[in-house]
Amino acid sequence: MPDAASPLDARPSLRLLIAAPRGFCAGVDRAIQIVERAIEKLGAPVYVRHEIVHNKFVVDALKAKGAVFVEELDQVPDGVPVIFSAHGVPKVVPQKAAERGLEFFDATCPLVSKVHRQAERLVKDGRHILFIGHRGHPEVVGTFGQVDEGAMTLVETVEDVAALAPADPDNLAYLTQTTLSVDDTAEIIAALTARFPNAQAPRSEDICYATSNRQAAVQKIAGDCDAVLVIGAPNSSNSLRLVEVAKRGGARAILIERAEDIDARWLDGVATLGITAGASAPEVLVTEVLDWLRARFRIEGEEVTTAVETLTFKLPRGLATA
Repeated sequence: MPDAASPLDARPSLRLLIAAPRGFCAGVDRAIQIVERAIEKLGAPVYVRHEIVHNKFVVDALKAKGAVFVEELDQVPDGVPVIFSAHGVPKVVPQKAAERGLEFFDATCPLVSKVHRQAERLVKDGRHILFIGHRGHPEVVGTFGQVDEGAMTLVETVEDVAALAPADPDNLAYLTQTTLSVDDTAEIIAALTARFPNAQAPRSEDICYATSNRQAAVQKIAGDCDAVLVIGAPNSSNSLRLVEVAKRGGARAILIERAEDIDARWLDGVATLGITAGASAPEVLVTEVLDWLRARFRIEGEEVTTAVETLTFKLPRGLATA
């Protein structure tokens, strides 16, 4: 990655540490492919309920190909296909689509769907679920929508655990949103299990591999960085968690959506800069940021890899081939 600049190059030097893994995860990649394949096979327009993933660049690119994004199902005309976002939807949404005779494809990340199925099983077994997550996030709304009202209680903080007053303290279970801070969630679970030792844990880790891997990669570089740029959207939970992880590691962390958001003054006095991207940010935006930096600095740097990801998810039936 070092520049081939001459010794007379007047640009200041900057050391880069680029976190890997970063950017797209398997669930995001699958969701985008579902929209693209649906447009190819069925023709435009294809409607999408909510942002398919939390990234304006991705959403705008899909709009240009023929996707129409709406907030609710009643905004979808009759006779056109509709896709549900990667964050998951309450089960009433596909039910209503089926009642209207709409062709629909569910782009819910399979790891989110796994949490949905766990919630259904736990409620069927008579347990009340304590769900660790962020109020109002689409994934939380979708998960609560898998079970009857009152079957789940949201827990956002350690303080929330102290305030819980369940009707049957010995018949609880807990689940988590997939894009949470690993460290924060561990603290909440520790408080929860200390207070309710009989609470049933998930069958496997709910925080997804991509969230954990990206946080670990940022944790690895943050201590050696003066500042870290996190490429992602302000409504992206996993991107916001990367900012928090970088700050905890001792670096000044800034969330940006694109290179054009960078204020050069942020880099005054920065000798080592970290770069990462949230799970819904495409690699092209990382390249854009690197090009911005190369135009202003003599770059020396390296990619710091903490894990190699090979997981892929199958597309829904009917979209597996173009």
